[in-house]
Amino acid sequence: MKHTVEEIKLKNGATGLLIDIPGASVMSTRIQFRAGMRYAKNHDLYEIPHVVEHLAFGANSKYKDEQAFEAEFTKNGAYHNAWTSDISVCYETECADFEWDRIMDLQRISICEQSFNEDELKSEKGNVRSELTGYMNDYYRLLWPRVQKAVGEDILDLSERIKTIPNIELKDIREHYRRTHTAKNMHFIIAGKIHGRKHKIIRMLEDWNLKEGEKFEIPRDELHSSEAVAIRRKDASNVTFGFSMVTPRHLEPNEVFAMNCLNHILNGTTNSKIFGAARKQGLVYGMGSSVASNAHSSYWDFDGEVNIENAEKLFALIQTELTKTLNGEISDKDFEAAKSYALGRFQMGAQTVGQIADYYAENYFLNETIEHYENMPNLISSIDKSRMIELAREFAGSGIRAFATVSSVEKATISVLETYLNF
Repeated sequence: MKHTVEEIKLKNGATGLLIDIPGASVMSTRIQFRAGMRYAKNHDLYEIPHVVEHLAFGANSKYKDEQAFEAEFTKNGAYHNAWTSDISVCYETECADFEWDRIMDLQRISICEQSFNEDELKSEKGNVRSELTGYMNDYYRLLWPRVQKAVGEDILDLSERIKTIPNIELKDIREHYRRTHTAKNMHFIIAGKIHGRKHKIIRMLEDWNLKEGEKFEIPRDELHSSEAVAIRRKDASNVTFGFSMVTPRHLEPNEVFAMNCLNHILNGTTNSKIFGAARKQGLVYGMGSSVASNAHSSYWDFDGEVNIENAEKLFALIQTELTKTLNGEISDKDFEAAKSYALGRFQMGAQTVGQIADYYAENYFLNETIEHYENMPNLISSIDKSRMIELAREFAGSGIRAFATVSSVEKATISVLETYLNF
């Protein structure tokens, strides 16, 4: 979808993007605060941002409870959601174009005029506990926080998070909300039919009753390597694994695209070097790799599930193919095919208003950068194979890596698998 992007700084200090999509029948918004778990007052209250997020659509200055607010918000089909991460608490809405201003005002009320109360706090503490307990049975959600901790990130894992929920009191909710939900700490993305409405949107946002506050920086951790983490589950019938290589710097957009091309070559399809070869040999049903970059560090992550009897063969294959990659053994044919695939995905990636908003949100909320969507074909075509290999060598040679598994096997078996990650 054709669109234009403008960055706006409001008088109150909030910053964000207005994305004009001519003819759009939907308005989509993202309101983000750097208010996630890393900004909890202390680790005893670590889960407090998650509870604040759950209370977002509860009682407020106009509606007595969540049910009343929900009935009004959704009466014309509008949608809302909220999510919490280590860094962010983000509130999202999507609605028909004809009611964009009504929904934006309801979003203002839900964010700026919350009426936290004991009854809803008790309910949402229970709901958060139930949510996290459910995640304990999702082995990927179980292992990745352990990988993060193993490289030195100052976070809690799932079991530790659950233990903090009883500590949260109403006064803590109000303190965290007042400290983090401020104008200078707010970023926004509004996508839809902006032309002719820009000044009204700005006026509405500047009327939000938020204190000026301060803009929080992304925390910086001292990262390091760690020995393998083996999470034992007696009922685990296979080995669920994740390992990460970290370089302690931010990647530029062209570098991210280069690593995405490499991930496609290694794990993108059933024709790929690791996943495709493993599938052909009957070693693994699914595995993949990805790259992520924030203000201070970047992560090259691999994960998958493998039957215990096939684990060593799979890890030997991973070692062989990553060693070839680091030695520069990537054919021009495979490299050009990966770029062609990336270009095709680009063409498919902005078909809805929500997709466009999500694309810009990924970089803007964490890094405050704008990579215009129309620049992507040039970025893709400019990817250089030698630079892609240099980046892989940078990750592998950083000395910062971690490996974690969920399985029923002994730690000694996991340590053997770890030896294959030396390349």
